[in-house]
Amino acid sequence: MSQPDKILLPTRKLEPVLIDLLKSLKAGDRIKVVQKLKVGNKAWTAEATGAFRGINYLSTGVTTERVKEDDIVLPTVHFTKDNGELTSICLDEHTALSKV
Repeated sequence: MSQPDKILLPTRKLEPVLIDLLKSLKAGDRIKVVQKLKVGNKAWTAEATGAFRGINYLSTGVTTERVKEDDIVLPTVHFTKDNGELTSICLDEHTALSKV
């Protein structure tokens, strides 16, 4: 899986430290991902650990018949959990990722 040249969010900014970490990761590196989740008034964190596989962008399909500049694409980290499950998670400004 190839790495993108730039890692960015369409409407928010990722921390430069996170971007540097993402650029330094190689396939097989162990990572831990923690995300803050919110549904309605309830909020919690979720975490997962596994072997990094790569990063690319997910096109959300939010746009229809509009200009390409309106497309929403999200940086997506792909990794394999310890139980063998292939997992992908879209990054946002509330994502914490670390190398373990």
